[in-house]
Amino acid sequence: MSKNECDKDSVCSTCEAGDRCTESEKERHAEDLLKKRLNRIGRKIMVMSGKGGVGKSTVASNLAVFLAMEGFKVGLLDADIHGPNIPKMLGLEDGRLLGSKEGIVPIRAMEGLSVISVGYLLEDRDTPVIWRGAMKHGVIKQFLGEVDWGDLDFLIVDLPPGTGDEPLSVAQLIGSSDGSVVVTTPQDVALLDSRKSVNFSKRIDVPVLGIIENMSGFTCPHCNKEINLFKVGGGERAAKEMGVPFLGRIPIDTAVMEGGDSGKPFVRYLKDSQTYSAFSGIMESILKELDIGKERGKAKNSKVTGDKNI
Repeated sequence: MSKNECDKDSVCSTCEAGDRCTESEKERHAEDLLKKRLNRIGRKIMVMSGKGGVGKSTVASNLAVFLAMEGFKVGLLDADIHGPNIPKMLGLEDGRLLGSKEGIVPIRAMEGLSVISVGYLLEDRDTPVIWRGAMKHGVIKQFLGEVDWGDLDFLIVDLPPGTGDEPLSVAQLIGSSDGSVVVTTPQDVALLDSRKSVNFSKRIDVPVLGIIENMSGFTCPHCNKEINLFKVGGGERAAKEMGVPFLGRIPIDTAVMEGGDSGKPFVRYLKDSQTYSAFSGIMESILKELDIGKERGKAKNSKVTGDKNI
């Protein structure tokens, strides 16, 4: 856009030439940039839960790490505005966002994995985010449109609990999602809310890749007896009743909790554990739902485009 086409009263942050544009022109530029970014992303997966405390962020972060370990280029967007836990779970709390001529530079977690979170915008870790819907929509739009994600095979979006502003904003902004993964625990209260997440996905035309039953059983380290602290099987029953895939169960494992607190995702550091085996099976189910074959490990040398050819 040339200078004589721009209004000199406001600066357009998305105009490549850095010109001054009217409000309508700035909005159009932002939309164009958003489309450009999204066209470079292959598959987009939303990780949801009906209520808090079921391990949704643990699943989202380990899902992203697992895919990166398989050789895919992955972006992890922490859309939990009021509880941005992804930086801590990946050991990235000290990361700082930088800018470049291409946009905001996401935090690099490991080979093939980039992360963005509102946690990087806060003064300190104890600062609450006191925003209404419009502000939350705006920052999610920035994270999608102004972050230089580059070419991605996957964008994993960690959503907050429930079916409110953030899930609606993500669904609206990305246009089409390849699916949602719903995380629940086996007890009835969690299952009640997880069913709402399934119906939410269906109403906004997002395919439900399946339900994960987290905290499903605990094996005593002393006698090896399995103890069902929060029941077992509720997630599988809910999936069957609602006509969506059941992806599998993740047992209670204190090492998973310790890994989340210390920034060491269990799929990277606990490969010999029962929990890793369970999660690996879940990932196989997700990749099967997405129709991704055994050749996925060759993705290290691939460069995907919006046509989702991996």
